[in-house]
Amino acid sequence: MRYDPIDPVLFIENRKKLKARLKPSSIAVFLSNDVMPTSADGRMTFVQHSDIFYFCGIDQEETILVVCPDAQEEKHREILFIRETSEKIAIWEGQKLSRDQATVISGIQTVYWTREYEPVSRSLVIESETIYLNTNEHLRAEVVVETREMRYLKECMARYPLHHYERLAPVMHALRAVKSQIELNLIQKACHITEKAFRRLLSFIRSGVWEFEIEAEIIHEFLMNRSRGPAYPSIIASGANACVLHYENNNRQCLDGELVLMDFGAEYAGYASDLSRTVPVNGRFSPRQKAVYNAVLRVKRAAIAMLLPGNTLADCHKAVGSLMEKELVDLGLLTVADIQNQSVDMPAYKQFFMHGTSHHLGLNVHDYGNRYRFFEPGMVFTVEPGIYIREEGIGVRIENDIVITADGPVDIMKGIPIEADEIEMLMAS
Repeated sequence: MRYDPIDPVLFIENRKKLKARLKPSSIAVFLSNDVMPTSADGRMTFVQHSDIFYFCGIDQEETILVVCPDAQEEKHREILFIRETSEKIAIWEGQKLSRDQATVISGIQTVYWTREYEPVSRSLVIESETIYLNTNEHLRAEVVVETREMRYLKECMARYPLHHYERLAPVMHALRAVKSQIELNLIQKACHITEKAFRRLLSFIRSGVWEFEIEAEIIHEFLMNRSRGPAYPSIIASGANACVLHYENNNRQCLDGELVLMDFGAEYAGYASDLSRTVPVNGRFSPRQKAVYNAVLRVKRAAIAMLLPGNTLADCHKAVGSLMEKELVDLGLLTVADIQNQSVDMPAYKQFFMHGTSHHLGLNVHDYGNRYRFFEPGMVFTVEPGIYIREEGIGVRIENDIVITADGPVDIMKGIPIEADEIEMLMAS
């Protein structure tokens, strides 16, 4: 692994929280992601499933975690199964984790090889009344391939049809929404790496540069700072491309007089950061560009102030919509009549601000959590209002990552340049 070792206390405490939510006489099973193929003998770089990582920190394929709090044998109340190294694997892929190494990382004392899973798990399932299995229940998920989890679910239910089955997804959404201090430190590290990349870009961007060249600078800075790379595909959108919300082609030349919207974030130790900044390609905002930029910045600051315990994402976004209406009227994009005649289901501001204001952030860039759940200390959210004027080829989004605390919101990207004048000064230096 590239990142510094994570304190195993994180995973030990996470498993304690899990056990407290499981029914008596139950077993919970977590699986690694598949190694995904490309074509021929190619395969994608392995990315661990965030749920199993959350409970054990093992960043290796073919790992299985079993939590069985009421197992008859105490040593089987937490079991980790890992891939065994062979001489062939060691030569072609490198050594896999030893049992002792897996224990050091996870804090789990009982470690078996993955090939031993079937006989060990069978005895535990027979002891248990309830089996907890995991499925992807993220609202934004579009699962079009059969995952390892789904294959296992089918196999398990066919083999043990008379057991009671429970969903792990609601438990995961409840637990992962609130971060521990160790997790907050890892997210902050990812934010620091992202800041280094953005500062690097301010001296690199100029008229004529290509979007993919900007992306390359970002990736270089990430890798140099022990990140695996971007936490999500980087958006480098110049000119009218900035009005495409999830633009990822990054293949256009940035022209003089345009803006370039950049939405990117470093991953560190599995945890994500998420930054958006919009800068002038030639280093100077036009009066119109600056007016739009400052309108977004005002909305962003007001939105951050709403991230207080007891509020909700749904309520915040509704309030942000009202703020955005005023800014759009001042910019001449909406009229008072437009707002008075708008539909409840399709507010007028959505012509120019189509997406949500915030989302949970953590092991996934769009992390787990219920948008109607009241904010609690330890939750982490993005704040990312934007204005997109397709007719003018102007798209502006500004985004920082915010931690909810009992004393108010804490901006963990506060050191990243954000004022239009500061951006112009740094680009000129």
